[in-house]
Amino acid sequence: MTPPPLHNQEREFTLGRYILRRLLSVIPTLIGVTLVIFLFQRLIPGDPAVAMLGERATEENVARIREQFGLDRPPFLDRDALAEGDLAGFFDSQYTRYFSRLIRLDLGESIHRRIPVAETLRERFPATLELSLFSMFIALLIGIPFGIASASRRNSTLDGITMVSSLIGVSMPIFWLGIMLIMLFAVLLQWLPSGGRLSTGIEIQSITNLLLLDSLITWNIPGFLDALQHIILPGIALATIPAAIITRMTRSSMLDVLQEDYIRTASAKGLSERIVLFRHALKNAFLPVITIIGIQVGILLAGAVLTETIFSWPGIGKWVYDSILGRDYPIVQGVTLLIAIIFLLVNLVVDLSYALLDPRISYD
Repeated sequence: MTPPPLHNQEREFTLGRYILRRLLSVIPTLIGVTLVIFLFQRLIPGDPAVAMLGERATEENVARIREQFGLDRPPFLDRDALAEGDLAGFFDSQYTRYFSRLIRLDLGESIHRRIPVAETLRERFPATLELSLFSMFIALLIGIPFGIASASRRNSTLDGITMVSSLIGVSMPIFWLGIMLIMLFAVLLQWLPSGGRLSTGIEIQSITNLLLLDSLITWNIPGFLDALQHIILPGIALATIPAAIITRMTRSSMLDVLQEDYIRTASAKGLSERIVLFRHALKNAFLPVITIIGIQVGILLAGAVLTETIFSWPGIGKWVYDSILGRDYPIVQGVTLLIAIIFLLVNLVVDLSYALLDPRISYD
């Protein structure tokens, strides 16, 4: 077999070195994220022990809970212990205990439910992931075609309708849209369920806890159709803003590319409009769109609180909201750290995709 050209080997080596460098840069970023999460959690007024026991709890019970969960320790370093010559006590703080658990891949235990955070996260995160991916699929299905059509028919009636619709989509509050969708399709027309992931009596064998995928893997068609009916309304509500943003970005990027000389040359050669748009213009216009898609994926995973609350969707959004109100530090810290990791990985995938779309991009 003929060995690959040297320049291909050099490109693969450069790409591998770039990926390694980016992965190593994740470490200080995550440390900074843990510091910010920890600091802002402690700035929120209120005591987790009091939130757990209630306002009428005795001081003895509050002190016992604070000692049990390490809340009686100083946030960062214990200067009193250092003054007494206790070096181990100097470093024994809330943050060092939290960080030492993270090194062991232990997200801690919920203060209220006394259940490991990682266990509940494994149960709830697939629901949020499934809703976010479904919403992004809808956003891409709407945003890219309408953005391309709007750019190719600039200043036409279609362009005007698309721009007005995208402006409405960005401006429309999700909580209002969610309630309107429930009133119309669940209450008045009774076409779709108003909330939850599955109807009573429907069972799907859990493999990945992504119900649509699991039902297809096990060829459970009734389960698939029921899960699909439940995800349509929250998926549409969550997809409105990303769809509008992707539409506007696709249109703007396509308009810039369509003004380039090579596009006019391709049209002058007699190539059809479809070939000029999809083979020449779209590939070069897609770089900023890819960036927006990556950002929106992270935002969907992190910002589905309202949607999950309105549609009773058992994901991490409502769980984190309730944990913030209850000062359940381990849950908020664990979920925020997971979302930060997802953002970093999505950004890495987006950066790597640039070279596939534009070979001129170098990772040196």
